[in-house]
Amino acid sequence: MKKLPLKTLFSLVLLAVLAASFWYSTAWLKLCYGLALFLFGMQCIEEGLHNAAGGTLERLMAKSTATAGKGLLFGIGATFVLQSSTLVSLLTIAFLSTGLITLAGGIAIILGTNLGATSGIWLLALAGQSISLSPIAVPMLVFGILASFFNNKSKAVGRVLVGISLIFLGIDAIKDGFQALGGQVDFASLRFNGVAEIAIFCGIGLLLTIVLQSSHATLILTLAALAGGQISVTQGFAIAIGSNVGSSVSTAFVGMLGSDRSGQRLALAHLAFNVVTAVLSLILWWPLSRLVIGLADWTGMGNLLQLALFHTLFNGLGLAVFWKLQQRLADKLLQWLPEKAETSLLPENSTPVRARYLNDNMLRSGDTAVRAVFQEVGHLNTLGTEVICHVLFIPVAHLYKEEEEELPPPQAPLHLNAQAYYESQIKPLYSELLDFTGKTDIEGDSQQQRLATAHEAAWQIVEIVKESKHLQKNMQQYLQQPDAPVFKDYLRLRKHLFKTLRLFREINALPLQSAQRSERMAQLEAHTASLETFRARVLVKLRSGKLGGWQTSSLMNDINYARRIGQGIVEILQILEAAEQQRQAVSI
Repeated sequence: MKKLPLKTLFSLVLLAVLAASFWYSTAWLKLCYGLALFLFGMQCIEEGLHNAAGGTLERLMAKSTATAGKGLLFGIGATFVLQSSTLVSLLTIAFLSTGLITLAGGIAIILGTNLGATSGIWLLALAGQSISLSPIAVPMLVFGILASFFNNKSKAVGRVLVGISLIFLGIDAIKDGFQALGGQVDFASLRFNGVAEIAIFCGIGLLLTIVLQSSHATLILTLAALAGGQISVTQGFAIAIGSNVGSSVSTAFVGMLGSDRSGQRLALAHLAFNVVTAVLSLILWWPLSRLVIGLADWTGMGNLLQLALFHTLFNGLGLAVFWKLQQRLADKLLQWLPEKAETSLLPENSTPVRARYLNDNMLRSGDTAVRAVFQEVGHLNTLGTEVICHVLFIPVAHLYKEEEEELPPPQAPLHLNAQAYYESQIKPLYSELLDFTGKTDIEGDSQQQRLATAHEAAWQIVEIVKESKHLQKNMQQYLQQPDAPVFKDYLRLRKHLFKTLRLFREINALPLQSAQRSERMAQLEAHTASLETFRARVLVKLRSGKLGGWQTSSLMNDINYARRIGQGIVEILQILEAAEQQRQAVSI
């Protein structure tokens, strides 16, 4: 009998325990039901806003990070609307990884998310425990569902309304659940040593936020527990500190797992900000907590408002410390995590090269998904040129040298490996690219068109590699025969194709509108056209008897393959250039 994987077995046990706990306690079931509604409501809001925004999200993000102040306000506003600092942070990492915003701009947004996380808590604390949100939520739910039967924009708006209504219903259910649990659970009665109590409840806030993937959800649970008398106000303060750190742990996990340096830097910045803020809050625990409690005694502020005030104070403290250090932090992160040196992508063994820019975080927005696809097409282009180097029996290191050097003669024995590289490297990466685009949720015409353009460019590089496979057999045969009449012709063809690859790499690195790029493009087109002169010389050698018919036929076929490769590279560059011009036009 086949054994269940450990992960599956653990999940089944966890579900069974959860189901049993529901049977045992209806109050616990009510609490979990409210939490489930709240989390699903956040997902609905996220999905609806993305679909409603279309291509405007990219433009809004770019304009909102022009200055540090705008980035801060964007972080506050986005976190208030989406009700999840973790989600906004992950979206920011995705936009940074695709080059839409700068690292300093991303750090400003991260600072804003922490302040934005306090906004929803203030609203709920001001509303108080006695106000029920269900009367507003029920008609909103009805209108949201009705809107989903119309066009895409109305459906997206309806999805947002459904999300907001589910959040409201979830909050009411959470409050009722905590009230029902009042006689069964009373953390406030637990008394530890002062430091131990703070540490334990900080840990609770940290773990809850990691599990729920939302500091808002943790803080709403804390508000409900505080209102129901299950925890004391100082215990609530400690949970709030832990939730801040927890919100950055998920961000750090996603950012550090990816191979993209930009995402890793921002994830590290977010983690550093929240950890330093938490440490400062713990160091200043007594004056901060005394200040809040003293203000409460003076103004008559309730426990809920005290938690909101404390949360705002320690986040404001972190902002004050980091605000002037944003650029210095960005510079330090660039030093600690520098860009990886440009080296060969092809591994020594048969392990396939994996996608570099495609991960599930990029699917959170259509804008980032499309940009990630274009970045991965660039990755595929680089891998394709390296495979063609192997086809020509040229060490890949020569492709990355600053100055163009004389190619070394091919070293025998020469092995046929083009088909193997295609099967083990190009095809898996291309398949991964297609799988990713199949998951993207894109509705706007401009994004659909850009995605189709990216597919065309990717297909073209795959076709170029296929063309090059036909070259290798004759290259292998004649480059090992220095006395053969066609030996020098194949050396010349090899050199011609390598120059084509070098020009491809150089043009890709140049700015879109630069004069140098135009010059290089013209040079590439002329270089490809020069194969006609090569062909004419081969025919002259045939007529003079220097080449036989069989050798001439092989050489003419391979010249034709080389011409197709050159034309395909020109076409790829034109496709990518047109796509970038279209993106810039839409972004204006």
